[in-house]
Amino acid sequence: MTHFDRGALALLLAALCAAPALAETTSVQKQSALAYPPTRIVDVVDDYHGRKVADPYRWLEDLESADTAAWVAAQNKVTFAFLEALPRREQIRRRLTELWDYRRTGLPVLEAGQTWFQQNSGLQRQAPLYRQSAPDAQPSLVIDPNTLSPDGSVQMAQWSPSPDGRHLAYTLAKGGSDLQDIRVRDLATARDLPVTVRNTKFSGLNWTRDGKGLFYSRYKGTEAAADFADASEFHQLWYHSVDGRTPDRLIFERPQHPRDSAGAELSDDGRWLFLSAGSGTTNNRLWVADLGSAQQPNLAATPQLMAPEEDAIHEPLGVVGQDVYLYTTWQAPKGRIVAAQVGEGDRSRWRTVVPEGEDAIVENGALLLKDRLAVVYLADVQSRVRLFALDGTPKGEIALPEPGSVTGTASGLGGLSGRSDGRELYLNFVSFLRPATIYRYDLGTGALEPFHAPRSTFDASKFETRALFYASKDGTRVPLFVTLRRGTKLDGSHPTVLYGYGGFNISVVPNFSPAVAGWLEMGGIYAVANLRGGGEYGSDWHRAGTRERKQNVFDDFIAAGEYLVREKYTTPSRLAIHGRSNGGLLVGATMLQRPDLFAVALPGVGVLDMLRYDEFSAGPYWADDYGSSDDPAAAQYLLAYSPLHNLKAGTCYPATLITTADRDDRVVPSHSFKFAAALQKAQGCANPTLIRIEVAGSHGYRPTDRIIAEWADIWAFTLANMAP
Repeated sequence: MTHFDRGALALLLAALCAAPALAETTSVQKQSALAYPPTRIVDVVDDYHGRKVADPYRWLEDLESADTAAWVAAQNKVTFAFLEALPRREQIRRRLTELWDYRRTGLPVLEAGQTWFQQNSGLQRQAPLYRQSAPDAQPSLVIDPNTLSPDGSVQMAQWSPSPDGRHLAYTLAKGGSDLQDIRVRDLATARDLPVTVRNTKFSGLNWTRDGKGLFYSRYKGTEAAADFADASEFHQLWYHSVDGRTPDRLIFERPQHPRDSAGAELSDDGRWLFLSAGSGTTNNRLWVADLGSAQQPNLAATPQLMAPEEDAIHEPLGVVGQDVYLYTTWQAPKGRIVAAQVGEGDRSRWRTVVPEGEDAIVENGALLLKDRLAVVYLADVQSRVRLFALDGTPKGEIALPEPGSVTGTASGLGGLSGRSDGRELYLNFVSFLRPATIYRYDLGTGALEPFHAPRSTFDASKFETRALFYASKDGTRVPLFVTLRRGTKLDGSHPTVLYGYGGFNISVVPNFSPAVAGWLEMGGIYAVANLRGGGEYGSDWHRAGTRERKQNVFDDFIAAGEYLVREKYTTPSRLAIHGRSNGGLLVGATMLQRPDLFAVALPGVGVLDMLRYDEFSAGPYWADDYGSSDDPAAAQYLLAYSPLHNLKAGTCYPATLITTADRDDRVVPSHSFKFAAALQKAQGCANPTLIRIEVAGSHGYRPTDRIIAEWADIWAFTLANMAP
């Protein structure tokens, strides 16, 4: 809609790791009602197909106004005064700082005969980009994004080396914004070329094989200026020549479909350009264009339509001879691999190479190598990597180190990386207790070797993860991972955080977080529910949590909380719920539907106004999952659960810490602003309802030091508002 003095450290570890210390959690400030800043009410009423709905905090949608800025400052003043008074906040921050201080490597890209990857030495605000000529060679620095701004607020969001290795294209995102500028660096001189491509959004960086230019996407008319939060129309694909003299060229657009996205991928040999368009975040149409010679690409080549309907995922893997290999969910809810002649638009003529099976194939989890297909499956939310010949003959499985997941990293790629002309692949493996580790797999020898392995100070041997299942309200079997200290007695006494997402076909797979490691060391339990709406069991599981079926997601989450209480992992007075983005919606809806079940609610960057979400930024793409209030039927079910519209005055809601960022242009912060104001007015008891607003931050990006500070605040708030 996912990062000391030795004597003093020893004392700190003893304090943080002792579970009984969590009994000291009741904050003095919780005993008396907080004085929240007043929030002005305006007389705004909308008519949704005959139903009048008030919107008294509409003015907070003006994110550039002085009034909104003053409100943000006033709310932050109250919030940070509360947080700074919590007795364990600084201890937690110090321990999290140490837990974050280990080498972290991103999934590599293979280009120009070299391996390119980002790597954070530990506490760097951003990960510098390196390249090396061989797996055992010494890496050399390509670019250090920490030099882009003094406070780390300008993010290097994307990067792509040219096929000849002479240039690096990269994007600058102020505050981590989705709105990004493309720069091109001459790697011989370490200087940027003079031309900047401004205001790209939801774009890739795809070089033509001659290294003379690249494809990118932006919205029509935004070359000079773009609005921060407005929902844009007419997404277009352009080509930029690095010579600085040739005007950028429009390649692809959908003028009859103003809300469609427009994206591109290139085959590794540079001949085939794949064009994709979709009105939502999941399914897409697909075209292919033959650019001809890689050294003189024909940018005027006519695209041929291969997937004429937006009724499934169509993901190109590459071309062998005249056969396009694709991952698709068409007539296969759990996914399959198919082959089709270039330009074949009759999908009934596509031939199945790897058929749909019992386990779902992960979206972005298939890779075409020289004579192999590597395919990532989810078997009850744990990864398996299986190999196939190009005719579909099984060729074994890559033995992973332990149960866990092969998943994407900060590089923005999926969990696998390689080339269609190569005999090696890289994979990113992680579990709840193992930090993300890049492995190199040799197709010839079958050897799986770590690549710049991390060395965390977290002692995972003291903990375990249990893969469980529970029944939701309607009897649906839902997976649940519970991570806790070995030997934990199930007596209902343990502070527990329950995390969920449940949307957009996104699978919540086992993952490692230093923040969660810190929570576990403090004696906490961490649970992750794999709710409907995600992609854990394919597109049917996804659809079961969309539109009028969205209540299934909330029911799944509530049932997970009830299971944790019933099985005596915790009690409602020591149970917190956490989610971000669509997961923020999840937390907002469930805390309202079952305020008795949770002690603490932690909605992050949430979609909380379901009647107006599609008026802003990326919101129109989400209508495929949510439905839109423009539709009379959808308006009714959206209104039935929209967090902003279902608060009831006088109800005792859980202690709530809303987190957002003032420059979030994915889920604009007005969602959180309006919900915070309404919740503060409705709260019927002394439980605090605070909002923490990151300044110069965005939806998913924070420099490392700010990530640590935010998690220290979240954990300190959580512990302070659980029963002793």
